[in-house]
Amino acid sequence: MSVEDPGDPRLGDYTGLTDVRLRRVREPAEGLFIAEGEKVIRRALAAGYEMRSMLLTPRWAEAMRDVVAGTRAPVYSVGPEVAERVTGYHVHRGALASMRRKPLPSPADLLADARRVAVLEAVNDHTNIGALFRSAAALGMDAVLLSPDCADPLYRRSVKVSMGAVLQVPWTRLESWPGDIGVLREAGYVTAALALDENAVGLGEFAARRHPRLALILGSEGDGLRPSTVAAADVAVRIPMSAGVDSLNVAAAAAVAFYATGPAAG
Repeated sequence: MSVEDPGDPRLGDYTGLTDVRLRRVREPAEGLFIAEGEKVIRRALAAGYEMRSMLLTPRWAEAMRDVVAGTRAPVYSVGPEVAERVTGYHVHRGALASMRRKPLPSPADLLADARRVAVLEAVNDHTNIGALFRSAAALGMDAVLLSPDCADPLYRRSVKVSMGAVLQVPWTRLESWPGDIGVLREAGYVTAALALDENAVGLGEFAARRHPRLALILGSEGDGLRPSTVAAADVAVRIPMSAGVDSLNVAAAAAVAFYATGPAAG
């Protein structure tokens, strides 16, 4: 159905998408997230997420014809100018969908069948979250667990950067951190904290041990892992550096660690 008024309440799910503070509170509270672009929308549907509605500019109508035909959710056709006024930015990909969130699994349920998991502490940049999930999917991580203060993986920017990987890799939030390191240990995981610790083991040496169940713990963009987290983990691990560089961006470090400890590196 065509909508010409940017203030139409039916477009409410899409208002103010550039207001990060508002959206990061509103979306989880209302049980929704925004999928942007044809590929991400299709991946969300393939992953079993239910569509609440779709906002589509006319030039994308043909590309999304099968999606429109296959959904009972309302599809709103708007001009580019209306889309920009509603969302707060120029919608380059011409297609947005409001999707319904799924209930998160419990950490115990998620860990039961996994072998290699990533645990994120206070990673609060949505771009880094998206990049981490994309690496986790590409490099065979079974699941991602987030401390309570991590950014939302289903925020639009995270989903977009991950190319939809946040919709494919199982994830959940921990309730008590770093106390939940005990949950990992009880489930049989060796917990490895990636940290610039003087007693840290080199990543190559650690990877060679081939632990059957492994949790790689990565910290925030600025300060890294908290000392209490490093102390609670079974082992501290570092990535050797050259040329006077002391550390990598958390998303880059994660990709290196995921590859080094994965089956392809064995």
